[in-house]
Amino acid sequence: MSSAPFSVEEARGLLDAELADAAGRGGLLPADVHELKVRWLGKKQGVVTALLARLKEVPKEEKAAFGAGVNALKQEVEARLDALEAEATARAAARAEAAKAVDVTLPPRVPPVGRLHPLTVVRRRIEHVFHGLGYEVADGPEIETDWYNFESLNFAPDHPARDSVDTFFVEGGGTGRDALLLRTHTSPVQMRTMEGRRPPIRVLCPGRVYRKDDIDPRHSPVFHQMEGLVVDEGITFAHLRGTLSAFAKSFFGGRAEVRLAPTFFPFVEPGVDCAVSCVFCETGCRICSYSGWIEIMGAGMVHPNVLANAGIDPERFTGFAFGMGIDRIAMLLHGIPDLRLLFENDVRFLDRTWG
Repeated sequence: MSSAPFSVEEARGLLDAELADAAGRGGLLPADVHELKVRWLGKKQGVVTALLARLKEVPKEEKAAFGAGVNALKQEVEARLDALEAEATARAAARAEAAKAVDVTLPPRVPPVGRLHPLTVVRRRIEHVFHGLGYEVADGPEIETDWYNFESLNFAPDHPARDSVDTFFVEGGGTGRDALLLRTHTSPVQMRTMEGRRPPIRVLCPGRVYRKDDIDPRHSPVFHQMEGLVVDEGITFAHLRGTLSAFAKSFFGGRAEVRLAPTFFPFVEPGVDCAVSCVFCETGCRICSYSGWIEIMGAGMVHPNVLANAGIDPERFTGFAFGMGIDRIAMLLHGIPDLRLLFENDVRFLDRTWG
C-alpha cells in the first residue's frame, strides 16, 4: 500500500479516483468492498487512521481544523463504502438466486443447426451419381442471349418457346440473336461448353431457369434443372440408354428400370421421354397415376445442327443430352405435395431431415 496522503484534500481526491476506478471495473462483490474498507478505515494501515496519526505533527493552531477535516473525510468514506457494500450484497444475492434456477442435472440444450435445402440435397445426389460416371459440373449465366438460348440450339425463329408468354425478355435488352432474356433451360451452358473446348465432353449443367408459368402446386416461374451432355467419337443411342439406366438404378434403387418413348425436342434427334419404374409401389399408386411409371426427364441424340453451331464436326462427332427438373425429382423423392413449399422458406418445412 502506498503511503497516506499528506492532507485531507489529497485523501479525498485519492478516494474519488479509487471509487471511480472500482465503478469502471463494475460488478464489485462484497469481498472487493471489504478490501476498500480495510484500505481506508483499517485500524492499523487505513488511510484515515494514518491521517489521524499525523495530528500530532500539525501546528497547535491548525489541529482543530485538521481533526475536523479528517473526521468529515471518515464519515464520507464510511457512507460511500456502505453504499457500495449494499450494491455488492444485492448483486451477489441476485447471482446466487440465478444459480439456483439452473438444474445441472438437465440435459444440455442443443443449439439449432442449419440444414441443407432439399433442392440442394437432391442436386448433390444427382451430381454424385454422374461424378461416378466421369462427368464434371459446368456453369453459365442466367441472363442469356436469344442465340444461346434458342437459335444455336436449333429453335426456329417461329418456335412457340420464343413467344413472350413462355419467356421473360429483358426490357431494352436488344433484338434479334443478341436479345437478352432469362434462360428457359440450362442448355445454353451446353453450347458454351462445346464452344470452349473440344471433344471428348462429359458435363452436367445444373442451375436456376425461368419460364412464365402460373404459380400452382406443380409449376413456378422459377425452377431448377439438371442437364447433361456427352460428345465424342462413336457415341450412340445405346450409350444414352445405358447412362439413363445406370443413373436410375443408382439414384432410385437397384430395381429401378427406365422406359423410353419417342418425342420431339428441337435440339435432339431422335428425342425421347424417359420414365422410371415407380419406386413407391408395385401395382400402381397415386404418385405414378396408377401406371407404374414416372416420367423424370427428356433426352436424345444431339442434333447435327447444334454440333455445327458449336463448331464441332457432326460427321466426326456425335453425342447425347438429357435434362431433368431438380424440383420435380425432389417432390417425387420426398413426397412433397406442393412445389411452392420449396420456395417459401418456411422453417417448419425446411427443418426436416432430407436424406
